[in-house]
This record gives sequence, C-alpha cells and structure tokens, in this order.
Amino acid sequence: MFDGIGIVLCIFLVVLVTAISDYKQSLQFKDLDKEKKNIVVQVTRDGCRQKISIYDLVVGDIVHLSIGDQVPADGVLISGYSLSIDESSLSGESEPVTVTQQRPFLLAGTKVQDGSAKMLVTTVGMRTEWGRLMVTLSEGGEDETPLQVKLNGVATVIGKIGLGFAVLTLLVLTIRFVVTKALHGEIADWSVSDALILMNFFATAVTIIVVAVPEGLPLAVTLSLAFAMKKLMSDKALVRHLSACETMGSATTICTDKTGTLTTNHMAVNKIWTCGRTIKIEGNQSEEVLQSSITGEAFNILLQSIFQNTGAEVVKGKDGKNNILGSPTEIAILEFGLLLGGDFKIHRKESEILKVEPFNSVKKKMSVLVSLSNGGGHRAFCKGASEIILKSCNKIINADGNAEPLSGEQKKCITDVINGFACEALRTLCLAFKDVKDTSKGDSIPEDNYTLIAVVGIKDPVRPGVKEAVKTCLAAGITVRMVTGDNINTAKAIARECGILTDDGLAIEGPDFRDMSPQQMEETLPKLQVMARSLPLDKHKLVTHLRKEFKEVVAVTGDGTNDAPALHEADIGLAMGIAGTEVAKENADVIIMDDNFTTIQNVARWGRAVYINIQKFVQFQLTVNIVALMLNFISACISGSAPLTAVQLLWVNMIMDTLGALALATEPPHEGLMKRPPIGRDVAFITRIMWRNIIGQSIYQLIVLAILKFDGKRLLQLSGSDATATLNTVLFNTFVFCQVFNEINSRDMEKINVIRGIFDSWLFIMVMVSTVAFQSIIVELLGTFANTVPLSWDLWLVSILLGAGSLIVAVILKCIPVEKSKEVPTTTNHDGYEPLPNGPDMA
Repeated sequence: MFDGIGIVLCIFLVVLVTAISDYKQSLQFKDLDKEKKNIVVQVTRDGCRQKISIYDLVVGDIVHLSIGDQVPADGVLISGYSLSIDESSLSGESEPVTVTQQRPFLLAGTKVQDGSAKMLVTTVGMRTEWGRLMVTLSEGGEDETPLQVKLNGVATVIGKIGLGFAVLTLLVLTIRFVVTKALHGEIADWSVSDALILMNFFATAVTIIVVAVPEGLPLAVTLSLAFAMKKLMSDKALVRHLSACETMGSATTICTDKTGTLTTNHMAVNKIWTCGRTIKIEGNQSEEVLQSSITGEAFNILLQSIFQNTGAEVVKGKDGKNNILGSPTEIAILEFGLLLGGDFKIHRKESEILKVEPFNSVKKKMSVLVSLSNGGGHRAFCKGASEIILKSCNKIINADGNAEPLSGEQKKCITDVINGFACEALRTLCLAFKDVKDTSKGDSIPEDNYTLIAVVGIKDPVRPGVKEAVKTCLAAGITVRMVTGDNINTAKAIARECGILTDDGLAIEGPDFRDMSPQQMEETLPKLQVMARSLPLDKHKLVTHLRKEFKEVVAVTGDGTNDAPALHEADIGLAMGIAGTEVAKENADVIIMDDNFTTIQNVARWGRAVYINIQKFVQFQLTVNIVALMLNFISACISGSAPLTAVQLLWVNMIMDTLGALALATEPPHEGLMKRPPIGRDVAFITRIMWRNIIGQSIYQLIVLAILKFDGKRLLQLSGSDATATLNTVLFNTFVFCQVFNEINSRDMEKINVIRGIFDSWLFIMVMVSTVAFQSIIVELLGTFANTVPLSWDLWLVSILLGAGSLIVAVILKCIPVEKSKEVPTTTNHDGYEPLPNGPDMA
C-alpha cells in the first residue's frame, strides 16, 4: 500500500511541477503572441494625429497608410495617391488592386504595396472580413524547432535502450526467483507474498523504463527557449519563431543595414550645397547665411521643394505643440525647412498636389507633381539618392533663381561635393524641380530634364556601443557585412567607424555586384565587407550565395517591404521594430524593437546560451540514465534485487528531468560564449567532450555505488537487523548526492571552475537547495513510503563526501585533452578560450 501511495505522490509531484512550468510558458507565449500581433498605427482622432496600438483602434478613426503597412481594419478611402493594395491574404489573387474614389473599400489584413492614403475606419476586430475568416480557423501552435526534433530522436533511442534493459532486468529477476524456489523444492508452492515479489519486479522494470525515457529533453528545450525569449523581450528583441533563438547561436554572418541599426536614426541636416556654395548648418543663423547667399526666388524654390515634396507632416499634438511625423530622413529635411523660416501649412496651400510617387528602395527617389496656385502651370519636384537625381538633371539653379544649363565641368564639381559630404559620413540627397508646360500626358511625373536645386548632407551619428558589439561579433567568429542603399563613401566612412571595414576588406556597389560572374563572386564574397547603393534583390542574392555556396548560417536585417525575400531566405531574418514595415516584420524571425545592432549581438549571445544549456542538460541526464540503468541491471543479475526501489527511482527521475531542466536550461549567458567560434551547421550535438564527461562520471558513480552495494556493510561497519535497510538508504542517498554535484559539474563542460557565476542564476540555487531539502525529508521522515531509514550524521557525511567526489573526478576529466570536432576550430585564452583572428575569412 505504501509503495502505491509513494508512487502516486511522486507522479503527482512530477505532474504538478511540469504543469506549473508548462502553464508559465504558455502564458509567456500568449504575451509574446499578443505582442507579435500588436501593430502601431498612425491615426487622426479628435483633430490630433497620433500613434496608437491596433488594439485601441475604433470606428471613426482616420488611419494614415503608407507603403508596407498592413491595413488594420475595414474602411473606406478618404484621399490618397497611387494606392495599390495586395489582397492575396484574403482573396488569394496575386495581382495588386488599385484603390480609388470609385472603388474605395479597404479590408483588414491586406497590405499597402504602393502609394499612401487616409482611410476612415468602418469595422474593427472580429467584425472585419479578416476577423470573420480568423474565427473559422484555430491557429496552430509553434512548430517544433530543429533541436527539439533532434532531441526527440535521441529520447526515442534512449527509451528503446531503457525498454531493453527493463525487460532484461525483469527476466533476470524472475528467472532467479523461480530457480531459487525450484532449488528449495517450492516450485509448486505459490503464495500471495510470491505474487507481491513478482509484482515488485514488474514495478522495478516499469520504473527503469520511466527513468530511461528522457521526457525532460523536449521540456528542457522549450524551457530554455521560453526563458531566452522572455529575457530577449526585456532586451528589446521580439522572437517570432522559436527556432530562430537556437539558429542564431550558429550564425556565422550578419548582413546588417546601416541607417538606424548601426547609426542612431536621429538625423539632422549638417551641410547644404546650393548655388555653388557649401554652407554648414549651425542653429538659427542658417536662414540668414542662406538668404545672403541666394536670391529670394532661389530660396523660395528651395523651401517649395522641401515642403511640397515630403512624406512627413507637421501635426499638432494633444499638448498643442507642433510635432513632425514621418521617416527620420523626411523629419530632418522638414526640420531644416522650418529652421529656414518656412511654414508647412502656408506652402501647402500655395499649390495643389496632383500626384505623388512615394520613396521606394528600387527607384531611390520620391517625386510629386503640383499645380501652382497663380496659374503658373504644373511643377514637378523630386529628391533622392544624389547620383540618381544628378543623372536626371540637365540644368542647375543659379544665385538669381534662374535655371542655366548644367555643364560637364559643373557635374564633376557637384560629384566631388557629394563625395566630400559622403567621406564625412553624411547621407547625401539631391533636390530638383521641373516646370511642366505640356499637360497633355495628364498627371504623369517626368523622369528627366530636371533643374538641380541643392545637395543636402544629413548627419546620422553611429550608435553608442556599436563598435564594441561589432568587435564582440568578430571575436566570436561572426563576420559582419554592411548592406546599405547609401552612397559608397558614406557607407565606407561609417563602416570604418564601426570597425566593420578593415584594411584588407572590400567595399563594392550594388550594380557591380549584380554584374559579377559566379567565379568573380566566389573570389569576392570572402573579402566583401560593405555593399553600397544596393537594391533589396542584391541583398537577397548575397544571402542566397552565402548560404548555398559558402554554407554560411546567415542572419540578415531588413526594414522595407522589398526586404521581405531576403528576410525569408536567410536562416534568421531580423526586422527593424521602429523603421520596419509590417510586411518586413511578418517575414522576419526576430523583430529588433530598438533597431540597434547591439541587440542583434545580444540575440546571438542568447542563441548560443540556449544551445550550450541544452548540451549541459543532456550531459547531466545521460549520466544519470547510464548509472541508474547499469546499477539496477548489474545488481539484479548478481544479487537478485534492485537496490533502488520504484519510489526512489521516480524521485531521481524528477531530480533528473524536471528540476534538472529548470536548473540547467535557464542559465544566463556568460562572456566566454562570445569568445568561441559559431556552432557548425552539421556538428554532432553530443560532442566528444560531453562523451568524456558522461563516461568518466558514470564509471566513478558505478564504482562507488557497486562497492557500497556489495561491500558496504563491512566498510561502514553496519550490523543488526536494519543493516540492509540502512545500507540501501546510504546507497540511495549517495546516488542522489552524486547527481546534485554532477549538476554543478554540468554548469561548464570544459572549464574547471564550475562555481563561477553560480549566484547569477537564482533558479539554479533554488533547485539545488530544494533538492537537498526534499532528500532530507524523504530519508528522515518519509521512510515508510520511500523504503528508507533515518541516517546518523556520519552516514550523511559519507553520502555527501562520496557525491562531492564527482567534483574531483570532473577536474581530472577536464584535464584530459579531447580533440574537438573538425567543423569547429579549437580555442583557449585567460577565460579558457582564444579569440579568433579578426578578418573577412575567419569563418
């Protein structure tokens, strides 16, 4: 009866602890899921333009939409330009739909492919078309990660081995019992006590299977990933797919954007070249300097080009103050216009906007066609990448405000100005205009023959901590490549400042990369560190080549709608939380909430921690498995009884599976992790170092427990009627303490000092203390259930010292050199690791 109650209690404890940890994880995943679906939208409400969560959207709000946005609710178009909507998620039709005043309906869940618009919300939440569709679908949970799949396979194999040992143990015990009865001439005499003995044999065999099946492996992976996801969430990284967490630990290359990721994205106009003069912008005196340099007409055209051709907007906040909403580049130019004394509303009233072509990463420019109020016809404005705008200009505005032909000499001079700005790490943009006399083509915006107004240099400082983060990545064997749409000189200046571009590194432009043959690409890619003036398709091509030809594990950042293919192709897609469009976020595995490169490095650190933590747990669990299986089997063969009872084995199973997973799978990352090379794509999960530790510890524990089992009474000088019960209790106690100290050993598979940083993980300490406390209660108070007897202090000391012997064994084992897998380079330094050489071909 007590055995039965003991087993039920053990099962109840295991189920309770597992259920609580599973419930906590499900709550975490629910919070993460809610965060994943949380979209920030720009609305006009109560006469004020503001940013709100999609969950706070109500009927009657006016939503502002731009390229890459997801339509957050059902609604109707109020006004817009060139609005093209991808409705494939609802209708299955791949062709984008043009939304106009004649066909004004917009549906939730669809995406803005081109243009911009204002929409009146008519239906929200589950009452939208998208909501009704979602009600009929039950969303599936997370797919299993590659590591979970791999470990499920390991668990199945170990389970089958355990089943084999259990059957063998049952057969050996039963045969021995039957043979003993036959030798005593009692083969025909069977009683209830004999049936109970056979039942105990069966219970022991079943318990061996329970102990052998490492059901804690998938639990450890989920625990570790959930723990990492929670920590990364507080570190400004939202993990959308569980597998990304572990894949990031194997990343060998990070292809990163420049603007906002390596730089602060707080832009300001630093210099302007106009009418043959370069002017440095320094506070409010800029207006006077510019007005003294150029005439009123040229100055007016400059202000017109700033205020008419902009994707940003000056709006009044709830506090009554003016705020500028838009992209950082647009905000910088608009702030500059306001600094010059311009007024957004007055300039907007001067003319009517006929057509807008918003900025996109392929054209690299924004254009607008306006109708001048004084009957002066139409005027087109365009701004964008300096080289592209300069190519489309054949005139230049002079100091008098008149257009004059642009000579080859002047073009060369302007190119030198652009390069000069770029070498000072300034983003360069050109502003141009064209008066359109022929309106027969309707409202089409001209592509060429523009008049150049100015070259603007925008300062975007490098983020604090980026240089150190890049250095850490290089030391960890991760190559950092900058892929940007900016001018090559700006890109090189920033890359040098960040420590990405080295003396032997290569910086090229997107068009040159596109034209390369496969052989040229093979020679170039190992040295490539900067790609400037790149298109999203260049990024996709780079990622594909690195993955397929060079077998690299690639992480790539992206923010635009056109970055979606590269994000999808990469092993880990990292979307920008602030600058990123909803399309980019949807195709990414991780969303970097603060757009900061340091956060990307942090994701890599946690990815490595997840992989190493699970390796630690597997090492610990396999050791317990081998010892428990072999001890019961050998003992059954030799003495005819299993030294560990069903209840004791179930308690060990709980320490091993549930508490072991909690302790080892939630260890925070340490600095040494980023001084190792990445984990290879095809490297064996259980390494030679792990096998060394598992086999060494198993041999020590088996020797100690076998000596106690077969010669313990003499060594411990036990006598009397309870000598056998006392010995079995000491054996059980020693076995548990061996696991407690082996759990401490498993904190680091290579370093001798396993105590370092132990107090950083409060969960580990809590598990250790609760294990020892429970063991004391089981031995001293629950002997009836656990088949134990209370022990004297000296026998407790013997158990603890024999358990602590595994620490000494671990030190000896770690001094034995083991050749590491060839896929991963060997490493050592003051921390136990030797940093890899910096350079493009370290991977």
